[in-house]
Amino acid sequence: MTDRLPTTDKKDEDEGLDWARIAGFTLVVAIHAAALLLLLAPATPPQAEQQDDDATRVVIIEPPPPPPPPPPPPPEPPKPQPIKELVPPQPTPLPPPPEEPPVVFDDPSPVDTPAPPPAPPAPPAPSPDIGASVDISSRNMNPPQYPPSALRAGIQGTVILVVSVDAQGNVTDVSVEKSSRNRDLDRAAMQAARRWRFNPSIVNGQPAAGRVRVPVDFNLGG
Repeated sequence: MTDRLPTTDKKDEDEGLDWARIAGFTLVVAIHAAALLLLLAPATPPQAEQQDDDATRVVIIEPPPPPPPPPPPPPEPPKPQPIKELVPPQPTPLPPPPEEPPVVFDDPSPVDTPAPPPAPPAPPAPSPDIGASVDISSRNMNPPQYPPSALRAGIQGTVILVVSVDAQGNVTDVSVEKSSRNRDLDRAAMQAARRWRFNPSIVNGQPAAGRVRVPVDFNLGG
């Protein structure tokens, strides 16, 4: 007895596949794949990027600043002063030889003239002129008073006065020739000088008015 294998009719298999449905699914998958590829694609196409890379870049380089001006040349040193040539001292000319004394004969001849009479004696020489001077005793009796303010401050100094004196030795004017740089010391020296007695000037043996320079020292040491 022969067994028959079950057979499937080809016509039945073709009738079991829904080709329209398969095509629809395939189209949907293709659309989604295309959309996914569009999302993954770069914003700019490769060709555009390559063109940007191939473009030549121009960089403007600014020129360097100009160098600073050179420093001014140093001033020329002063020219040395010319040295004056001193003339060597000239020797003093020798004096001429003295004249020979005249020959005197012991026996006067009758034609000789008589000798002149002797000259009268010379008048006495006038006394030398003497300038005015301060009387030391009068100065010692009236010494200058040290100003209390200068004494407390320890100020010292020297005042040089010029005192005008008449023919009788009286003081007519007192002025400061060189100050001590302290007004109190100058004033004290002038007040003391007005109380002093002076010796008048002597001109041709007669007293006369004159001026005398008197230094006045203010010293705390003594």
